[in-house]
Amino acid sequence: MNEADKRSGHSKEEGVFHAPWEKSFDKILTPFEEFVHRETTSGLLLMGTALIALVLANGPLASAYEHLLHTLISLDIGSWTLGMSLHHWINDGLMALFFFVVGLELKREMLVGELAQLRNAALPIGAAIGGMLAPALVYFAVNPEGDAALGWGIPMATDIAFAIGALALLASRVPKALITFLVALAIVDDLGAVMVIAVFYTDTIALIPLVAAGALFALLLLFNMSGIRKTTPYLVVAVLLWYALMQSGVHATLAGILGALSVPATPKYNPERFSKHVMGLMGRFDASHQPGKSIMTNDKLRAVVQTLENGVHSVEAPLQRLEHLWHMPVAYLVIPIFALANAGIQLEFASLGETFAHPVMLGVTLGLVLGKFIGITGVCWLMLKLGVAVLPKDTRFTQIAGVSLLAGIGFTMSIFVAQLGFEGNEELLLMAKTGILFASLLAGVVGFIWLYLVSKPLTVKDRTIT
Repeated sequence: MNEADKRSGHSKEEGVFHAPWEKSFDKILTPFEEFVHRETTSGLLLMGTALIALVLANGPLASAYEHLLHTLISLDIGSWTLGMSLHHWINDGLMALFFFVVGLELKREMLVGELAQLRNAALPIGAAIGGMLAPALVYFAVNPEGDAALGWGIPMATDIAFAIGALALLASRVPKALITFLVALAIVDDLGAVMVIAVFYTDTIALIPLVAAGALFALLLLFNMSGIRKTTPYLVVAVLLWYALMQSGVHATLAGILGALSVPATPKYNPERFSKHVMGLMGRFDASHQPGKSIMTNDKLRAVVQTLENGVHSVEAPLQRLEHLWHMPVAYLVIPIFALANAGIQLEFASLGETFAHPVMLGVTLGLVLGKFIGITGVCWLMLKLGVAVLPKDTRFTQIAGVSLLAGIGFTMSIFVAQLGFEGNEELLLMAKTGILFASLLAGVVGFIWLYLVSKPLTVKDRTIT
């Protein structure tokens, strides 16, 4: 390494240049490993931003924090205007990107993942259904009538980032198949939550905008069937779909799911065609290479590299490319921003006894912790007993029970549903958020301890996350 390289912070090794932190990103991960690593980091960011939100809401900056969230932000084009508070832009706008990534993950799982084969998909699908119904019934048993009953959908959801983050801490003790089971369960769970939002948390429907939204979704499907693989047309129409759904009364974030389902999952080139394409390009690359000359001054070399880049995009399905592109900003920015805007609840320590005895708080807590455990574990036991499903490879039923506890970490989706169910009712919303935070903490701690006690350390070759 010469002095210039040292001063610039770069290292040189056999023609490879590394920025100071670049080597940490050099490891080639499978899509599943990449997904788990990002969700783990996202879970840690969620914890940090949730704590920051609590500090802001209960400290000297509480009024400034509240004022910032209610700041009106408008987009004006001529006589047309779209204005919402910062809080609504986050919940209705940014969260559409979250649902877009959820939709991409769901489509991938259904096509090539754990949900693609019925034998593998049966157990997580059944577990997810049980894990949605039982919590809703537990909540409804505690809150059978009045405004409080509107919160029955709150304990149905699982926060995939938090749950996987907690499970990843046990990477040296749990098999990879157990994390795969949790991922599949949480994705089906998210789909169920989306359906609940669309059907039960939509107040009024405006027919003309809804018809326009249907036409836009049909246009997206037409793009797919026509073989359009450029992502820009999909992006433009998806934004229009988001606005149409917002005007229709259906929650606008569902545009993310619909947009994701329309994204093509078939690449233009198959691997064999791509291989021949690359070999031909590499021949041109070697012929155009001039030793000691920078690629920036070699037009022929740059043209080959650009063609190679286009070929890489053609062998990679647009769905795969978009999931890779958007997963990181959603996991590291969108979800933490959502937590920062929604986890800031005012804690009244003098009245904690009354808070914990409140039916909404009690219903959410029991739904997430007890309901999830009973629903997931019960359905899995029944399906295994009837022989309609099999345990994931190298897992034990006691570990499935531990995962059912981690599934009680509701956070992101639960808070999102609470915002919809108790919009305009600050007292019930406060009780719901308090219950979500307490239940998520309790479910995470108890689930972690349970899995630690029932799982033995794995050998090095069997470890899930390296």
